[in-house]
This record gives sequence, C-alpha cells and structure tokens, in this order.
Amino acid sequence: MSVEGHSKDLHYLWWLLLATATGVLIYLLSPILTPFLLAAVIAYICNPVVTRMAAFKIPRTIGAILIMFLLLSIFAALVLIMVPLFEKEANRLIEKMPVYIDILRNQVIPWLEARLNLSLQPDINSLKQAVSEHWKSAGGIAAKILPSLTSGGMAIVEFFVNLLLVPVVLFYLLRDWNQIIKQIDGIVPRYWHDQVATLARETDRILAQFLRGQLSVIFIMSNIYITGLWLVGLEFALPIGLVAGLLVFVPYLGTIVGLTLATLAAFMQFQDWAEIVPVWIVFAMGQLIEGMIITPWLVGDRIGLHPVMVIFALLAFGQLFGFFGILMALPVSAVLLVWLRHIQQRYLESDLYN
Repeated sequence: MSVEGHSKDLHYLWWLLLATATGVLIYLLSPILTPFLLAAVIAYICNPVVTRMAAFKIPRTIGAILIMFLLLSIFAALVLIMVPLFEKEANRLIEKMPVYIDILRNQVIPWLEARLNLSLQPDINSLKQAVSEHWKSAGGIAAKILPSLTSGGMAIVEFFVNLLLVPVVLFYLLRDWNQIIKQIDGIVPRYWHDQVATLARETDRILAQFLRGQLSVIFIMSNIYITGLWLVGLEFALPIGLVAGLLVFVPYLGTIVGLTLATLAAFMQFQDWAEIVPVWIVFAMGQLIEGMIITPWLVGDRIGLHPVMVIFALLAFGQLFGFFGILMALPVSAVLLVWLRHIQQRYLESDLYN
C-alpha cells in the first residue's frame, strides 16, 4: 500500500473514531441536551432573519433580542388565548360526562353484548352520580396529591429549569451563529474541507426545506382542521383540530389521531352516523389538501424515508431522548440520510466496490 493510501485510511479511521465518540457522548449527555437542542433548532430557523437585519445595519445583538421578544410575545399570546379555551372545552366535557355514560350504557354496551355474547353492564348509575357530584373537587384533590409526589415534583422542577435555559442559550446562538459556523469551518482539515462543505450545504438545504416548511404546514393545517370541524358543528373543534395539525409532521399520524378523536367526539355529540360523515369529509379533504397542495408547495418532496424507517426513527429517538427526540427524529433522520447517500457514493467509487 502506498504512503498516500495509508494516510487516506488513517483519515477515514480518525473520522470514524470521532463520529463514534460524538455519538457516545450525545447518548450519555442526552438527559441535559434537550434545552440546547431546542434552542439550536429555533436559532437555526430564525438565524436568516437576524442575518437579514444585520444587512440593514442592525447589530446582531439587537436583532437577537428583537427575535426573542417576538417569539416570547407569540408564545404568551398563544397561552393567553389557548388556556382559557382548553379550560372551557374541558369543563364542557366533564359536564357532559353523565350523558356520555348514559350513551355507553344504553347504546355501546348493549351493542357489544349482542355481538360478543358477554355481560358487560357495570354499575353505571353509581359512576354517573360520582362524576356529577365530585367533578368540581377533582382539581382540589389533584392539587393536594401533587406536592406529595416527589418524583413528579422533581420532574416539574427539571422541566422549568430546562425551559429557562432555552432563551439564554437561544440568545447566544442567535448572536454568535455566524461566528460559531466560521469557527467550526476553521477546524475542519483542509484535506476534507471541500467534501465537508458540500455535505454541509446539502444538509442545510434539506433542513431548511423540512423545518421552515413544516412549521408553515403545521400552522396552515391546524387552521384548516379547526375551521372545518367548527363549520360542521363539532363542539371540540379547537383541541382536536390543533392536535391533528400539530401531528402532521409525522406522515398520516395527524389524520389518524385527529380522525379517531373527532369520530368519538362526534358520536358522543350527534349520536347519528349521518352527522358524523361531514367530520370524515373534513379529514379526507384536509389530507388531500395537505398531501397534494400544501406540503409539495412549502416543503417539496418528502425527506425520502420509507414509512417503516419513519416508524423506527420515531421509536429509536423517543427511546434515546424522550418526547423531544420524537420531535427531532425526522429532521435528524433526513440529515443522516444525506450523509449515508454521500457515504454510499464514495463506496461505489472506491476500490472496495469495483
């Protein structure tokens, strides 16, 4: 083997060792990485705005503060608007629980008994009476029990600590994003620089297409589902529409979950299959609009993952990083897919294949 070939093999070995060490480190530090990863994603999405502001002679520090203030205002507005609405919907659901229990006893259970040849009649009257008399005190009972749950209390404290870390990390990332990128570019060996730069540009294109486009898809689809369900008269149009819209980042999951919840809510409200059909039409139209118009327009082609790989990525990242891992599964998988394509191309061009 020539000296040049031996040197090239050493380069590959060092990069393999570096990638392995990075993966192990990420796995070991996964419990504390959530606020940093979340801040990095938000900074990546918002950095073009700060950079454009800098082009108009607005310092990046001021631009970062303005972006954070805008994000905080949007978040506060959503909380102030959504919390009362959800509380109202939850109260309406609890108030109607006795009616739903009657439907369960008089319609659902007899239907199941007739087809399964089983006796499923529970003490519905006692259950309905308990719900009617004690639903108002449920919040007080929960408030008394919660402080005694040490693990739950620690989880809440950890959640708020992470929540407070996000804006701090976000500010520094927004202010110094371009400088950080230059520093990373400076430590890449010149031998690898052109290849790494090409890989980084393609990764940036994929992430930009996915993240920024998918946020727009979520916003539009949430409004479509909420409006459609409200027009057909569904009482719980707001929460169900939001859930369906927020889950569209996973192919078909938003439609499946939203349709299931909406069907159950419509059956409880209308008690007539003829009135449930418009709810199904809303989701059928929403799926068509999202798949044929909105996603191709705002996101472009899908990231190229097979549905089985999508499910595996969601489960794997959820196991490693929890709920935030589920949110990061698809964009990270898209990046890994770009890298794997480059590795495959290099392999096909190498002596190992030919």
